[in-house]
Amino acid sequence: MPQNLEHSLASWSGQALKHETSWIDDIDARVRVVCSGLFALVVVLSEQFTPTLLGLFCAFFLVKMSKLNIKRTLRRVIAMDFFMLALICILPFTTPGEPMFTVFGLAASWQGLSHALLITIKANAVLLVLFSLVATMSASTLGHALAHLKVPDKLVHLLLFMVRYLDVISQEYKKMRRAMQARAFVLRTNRHTWKSIGYLFGMLLIRSVERAERISDAMKCRGFCGRYYLNDKMKISNVDWFFGLFFLCFLLLLIGLNIHGLLQ
Repeated sequence: MPQNLEHSLASWSGQALKHETSWIDDIDARVRVVCSGLFALVVVLSEQFTPTLLGLFCAFFLVKMSKLNIKRTLRRVIAMDFFMLALICILPFTTPGEPMFTVFGLAASWQGLSHALLITIKANAVLLVLFSLVATMSASTLGHALAHLKVPDKLVHLLLFMVRYLDVISQEYKKMRRAMQARAFVLRTNRHTWKSIGYLFGMLLIRSVERAERISDAMKCRGFCGRYYLNDKMKISNVDWFFGLFFLCFLLLLIGLNIHGLLQ
């Protein structure tokens, strides 16, 4: 990864997942973004268990190769799976098909359970691939990659400025919370607490708007005309081409398995 991207004005210390350096970090950021996007598209459109499970296996392989902390990664995945658990409980009762059992006159179908499990596997596979390919890069690198991929400038600006000033807004919030604690404020479930929290977020919004106006004026004084100039020219190496072609062949395999399953 180019070093000068990490020292741009859009860098922030808490943006990327903590992990050990791996060969995936040397792959061009644009290739990683495109591969993760195509993977998500193919897996989400899959209607068979075989290609979906194969995609999940590939996702676990990439997590291992990217040297992510397994416990922390699984903890994040489990947090999403709690939401998917509600889906597994609801879909069998709302999807018609062969009944498994009946609860209070409502029949749960095998087709609904199968559909819910398929969605859960898809969500886990896509999330793990995003963790291994996208979340391991810094937000500034991601912003530069999106700009090189011709993503609209305004979206790239929003990402880069959000990352740059998110920590500043967090410091403002902590400063106001300390001021409230210095005045013996204690969180309780009463009207005074809710009113104080409302004032807190209102003042945080006002300070954020004021700071945004000052930053805008400062940038205009320095000749900002709505264009973010990139300091680095990304170059795709042979390793990037090899990884991209291998990943594309794997996606074509998943598409072929889906077509084969539909034709049967």
